[in-house]
Amino acid sequence: MKIGFISQYCLVFKMKRFILLTLFISMGLAQFNPCEVSNYPVQRDSVRMPLSAKAMFKSFLIPGWGQIQNKDPWWKPALFAGVETIGLLSSANYGKRAEDIRRNFESFGDEHWGLERWYNRTKIIFPNRWEEIIIGTHKLGLKINGDYFYSDQLADLVKRYSWSEIYVLRDRDFYENIGKYDQFVGGWDDPYDDPFDSEGNWFSVQKGNVESIILTKRKDDFRDQRHQSNLLKHYSRYAVTVVMFNHLASGLEAALTANKKSKNLAKFNLNYNPLNKWGVGGVQVTYTW
Repeated sequence: MKIGFISQYCLVFKMKRFILLTLFISMGLAQFNPCEVSNYPVQRDSVRMPLSAKAMFKSFLIPGWGQIQNKDPWWKPALFAGVETIGLLSSANYGKRAEDIRRNFESFGDEHWGLERWYNRTKIIFPNRWEEIIIGTHKLGLKINGDYFYSDQLADLVKRYSWSEIYVLRDRDFYENIGKYDQFVGGWDDPYDDPFDSEGNWFSVQKGNVESIILTKRKDDFRDQRHQSNLLKHYSRYAVTVVMFNHLASGLEAALTANKKSKNLAKFNLNYNPLNKWGVGGVQVTYTW
């Protein structure tokens, strides 16, 4: 009995020790987070963006901002900001004017060019090869009762459908075709006269040494409007290009000026940080200027 009592006492004592040890370990772990980087004695380099880089990125974002950081003469940021303002305003102005003219010439074309007129008058202008001209090398899109066709099928379509059922798709290609190619000249509603002389409502003009094109007064007006609209679109794109180069020039100038003032030359640095997800094995090469 005595021996059994002692064994039982020892077992209880060991259990108490085990429980106390477990409590102490738990309390210790509660104060230590293995996922917290600050709990590890790791020496890390701190890298700050040089002033030249800050000035460059500021001017890339807003031309003239980096020059203000560099405390340059007032005319520098004013110059870059002025180019930016003029470029943006010019692009918007040219774009609006181009869009206004586009709407005007499209309305003009809708009013003065007709599909049925084109089909019938082509037979008059080119009596011996009108079917060849209708088929042509360029096509207009057509819509009949929800189905889509092309103008090269028109000779067959008019046998099956009335003109009131045939609609021409007035998309960008339509407005280009009716103003650019002789194939569609018959659709204009100018009073008809000889299209192969050099005067009157219908006339021919020389294009190059060999080719000539057939125009009408309204077609010529339409072409001028369309050309003006396209020209203004190009001007708008040029203004955007100037704005882009202004950002680039302002950023590079700000970086060079800041570099000169700080007297720092471009250099490579080798940094080690085992927790860095960039680089190879914690080693990272940086280039500063």
